[in-house]
Amino acid sequence: MANILNFKNDYPDFQLFKLEQNYRSTKNIVEAANKVITFNKDRIQKTVWTENDSGQKIGLIKATSDNEEGQLVANAIFENKMNYQLPNSSFAVLYRTNAQSRSMEEALRKLNIPYRIYGGLSFYSRKEIKDLLAYFRLTINHNDEDALQRAINQPSRGIGKTSMEKMIVAADEYNVNLWEVINDPGKYHVAVNSGIVKKVTDFATMIKSFRAEMKKKEAFEVARHVAVSSGILKLYREEDTPEGISRVENIEELLNAIKEFSEAAAEQNEGDLAEQGTLEEFMQNVALLTDADKDEDNNDKVSLMTIHAAKGLEFPNVFIVGLEENLFPSIHSINSRADLEEERRLFYVALTRAMNKVTLSYAESRYQWGQFTISEPSRFLEEIDDSLFEKPKKASIQLDGKKNKPEKKSLIKPGMTPLGRRTDKKEEIAFEASDTSDLQTGMQVEHSRFGLGKVMAIEGQGPNKKATVYFNAVGKKNLLLRFARLKIIT
Repeated sequence: MANILNFKNDYPDFQLFKLEQNYRSTKNIVEAANKVITFNKDRIQKTVWTENDSGQKIGLIKATSDNEEGQLVANAIFENKMNYQLPNSSFAVLYRTNAQSRSMEEALRKLNIPYRIYGGLSFYSRKEIKDLLAYFRLTINHNDEDALQRAINQPSRGIGKTSMEKMIVAADEYNVNLWEVINDPGKYHVAVNSGIVKKVTDFATMIKSFRAEMKKKEAFEVARHVAVSSGILKLYREEDTPEGISRVENIEELLNAIKEFSEAAAEQNEGDLAEQGTLEEFMQNVALLTDADKDEDNNDKVSLMTIHAAKGLEFPNVFIVGLEENLFPSIHSINSRADLEEERRLFYVALTRAMNKVTLSYAESRYQWGQFTISEPSRFLEEIDDSLFEKPKKASIQLDGKKNKPEKKSLIKPGMTPLGRRTDKKEEIAFEASDTSDLQTGMQVEHSRFGLGKVMAIEGQGPNKKATVYFNAVGKKNLLLRFARLKIIT
């Protein structure tokens, strides 16, 4: 951008021709884009105009979480398809980072809406995700030979192709699983040196330690431990390239998905952390999701892509998701005016991909490395005139710098578990829970399921706060207060 701005200084005899007519977008979209870009100081002054109709006003979706954001966007696409007989290909979902595709993909799959990732792979097909999932699969089932062969040299451990082939041959000759051979190559007379023996047995020991962790810790803690101890996370962090950063963001999103999945089970059980979803259940869920995405011949698909990938493209209906501070604009840009202005130019690009309708969305909360965090709406929303929205912004969002606490809104249907199984739970008598933000050690409480108890310990802060409560009827329970229905007695 600096080269363009300095061009007139470098070439004093230049002539400037402004291309100001937009042939693609409606007047409302062009006006919104024009308004946003005026907040940039370093730019060539111009006012884009169009002869197109005013068109529809800008839609705004407010979600309690990124998971719900995906569901609301998918629902909006489905409703517009049905109401106006529109093809899937007339819709595009744009996001700032590759990792954001996960919640969108899962929501579209659930509604059987086909999609494609423009210029990339679907979330669970990305290399770093498949690598980490291979570790999870091998931890759960040591006899998964495909997972073993993928994981053992990712990252590289200096176990060559020839050495692996010798162990595979030995497994075939002795009619045993490859896992048995790498645990004790000498027993199966594998002709490799002592260095290779140590490397493969060290790998086997590490995987067994992951299995031991599974028996003691909840799914997210195990998954994070695997990501760190395996060296996968370190490998991509040390790349220090845009691709490496994107891979780390994808790994973070996978860990967030696991945390979200396990806490959904805790929510179903009213905060009881002993009832969180397991890593094995999560992997079963992933298998169901990926098996559902097999229709490669259908060209009528919703397009999902990063905004960078969307440059030069156009779609009748565009959804721009994740409009939150530290996400869009990126956390890496907010302390630099030049970087922030580049983010704003990117938002301008996103807006002007739309021909007929643009819908913006944001979530009030997201998981970040497994921590539930409150999000603040993007400053870019405030920069668009209120008159251009279908509904006044103030009716949907608070843009005065204060962070509202999202409602405790469950995305699990009554009588269902996170895996979609029916529960035997009978409809409960109305139970009025207390605000637990000021809960303290020593307080007497009543839980809607576990009865009377005493608070023994409290840890964490805000939405991640947990309490250890000793209940008279069931003993000690660890509760996630965000989901626990507790009434404070004294």
